[in-house]
Amino acid sequence: MDRHEADIILESFRVIVDSREQNTPKARKRYKLIGKTERATLSYGDYCGNVDICGNQLYDTSATISPLCVIERKMNLDELAMCFTRSRKRFEREFERARAAGAKVYLLVEDATYEDIIRHRYRSKFAANAFLASLLAWSARYNLTPVFCRAETSGELIREILLRDLRERIERDEILCGNTQTMNT
Repeated sequence: MDRHEADIILESFRVIVDSREQNTPKARKRYKLIGKTERATLSYGDYCGNVDICGNQLYDTSATISPLCVIERKMNLDELAMCFTRSRKRFEREFERARAAGAKVYLLVEDATYEDIIRHRYRSKFAANAFLASLLAWSARYNLTPVFCRAETSGELIREILLRDLRERIERDEILCGNTQTMNT
């Protein structure tokens, strides 16, 4: 598909927010920066992109969605450390579902850097070397790309990551009219 056709499809772009995401004041600020949003249940991740193509939604928001690209957002390193320690089995099951679906996962961690992990600038007692090893191993294992940003820019970054991923898939003809897949489980 050419760039012009992709532009037309992407005019309908919006971000699906997982229905389990809490609707806090901080979240509402993030959603405002994201732009158009809708809520649905995702099999994994917190956010994915959606568009209208050939009169259908790419993802049917009335059913549980298994998207091709998601963002899993963590508010800080302590929340991520908890996912790698106490909640590891649940976290691992979520990433296993994403891998089984062939999904690309962006792990967006707010107010953090790799240096913060290495220098143990977080409250958890999770050892820095184990934390870094887990993050890097999961990157290889689960087609995961870690993204670090400030909380105040996470909304814009969520939108841009998902928009660019959809643009690439549309331009590579991975998403076609007869193949909208209304990709649900």
